[in-house]
Amino acid sequence: MADTTTRYGFPYQEAGDPPDGASLGSDLANAVETSLGVVDDRVDNYIDGPTRTVYTASATWTKPAGAHRVFLECVGAGGAGGGAGATSTSQWSLGDGGGGGEYRSGWFNASTFASTVAMTIGAAGTAGTGNGGNGGNTSFGAHMTANGGGGGGTRTASSVANLSSDATLRAGGGGGSGGDVSIPGVPGGSGVAFGSVGGTQQRGGDGGPSHISGGQTGRSDAVGAAGRQFGGGGSGASNGASTSARSGGAGTVGAIIVTVYFS
Repeated sequence: MADTTTRYGFPYQEAGDPPDGASLGSDLANAVETSLGVVDDRVDNYIDGPTRTVYTASATWTKPAGAHRVFLECVGAGGAGGGAGATSTSQWSLGDGGGGGEYRSGWFNASTFASTVAMTIGAAGTAGTGNGGNGGNTSFGAHMTANGGGGGGTRTASSVANLSSDATLRAGGGGGSGGDVSIPGVPGGSGVAFGSVGGTQQRGGDGGPSHISGGQTGRSDAVGAAGRQFGGGGSGASNGASTSARSGGAGTVGAIIVTVYFS
């Protein structure tokens, strides 16, 4: 009785086989147990066996032996906060916060990837006393790209109580490619000033968070603070009267998170 099913190899009888084959029951039971054991092993591998690696520097990913499914996450870098210019006795100046990096994720069959894949981690937006630098884009080969956040703008020293803001400079990262889920970074906040011109009632804009980072709070009469990991925007600087120029806070680098499930 050598007849078996195609997928799992269960034995079965056909016309002409003895109706009371001596080993029919044991053959079937053993075949079912063996097949279910294979299923159990695969379930155990999926539950207990995945490996997760976080990359924060550009590198080459090597596909591990036995890889079956891959959950890939990419985060663009955060933009830097804008700086605050030097002020006189009747002026103040402000910087807006940098935007958070884009987050993207998706499931892939491991066979989709070559044996090695180049990974590029977006560089953090650099800070200075002028406009903050944009965060760099993060990519996993050609399979996924998450864009970085925009740097925050700076508003030069002024005696005007209500200062304008350029939202296009502090936009959250977005518009990347690949994956099943895309979550844009949060735009950086606007620096604010109120009360008497040249006073101390002002603060830099908040740094925008990415999907996996916290936001960074803007501060009063201070340099900007660096963004939070990963992909967070730096906060903007702020100056009261008679103060030298101050730098905004730097953004933070992007990241790639690779979770591999084995068969």
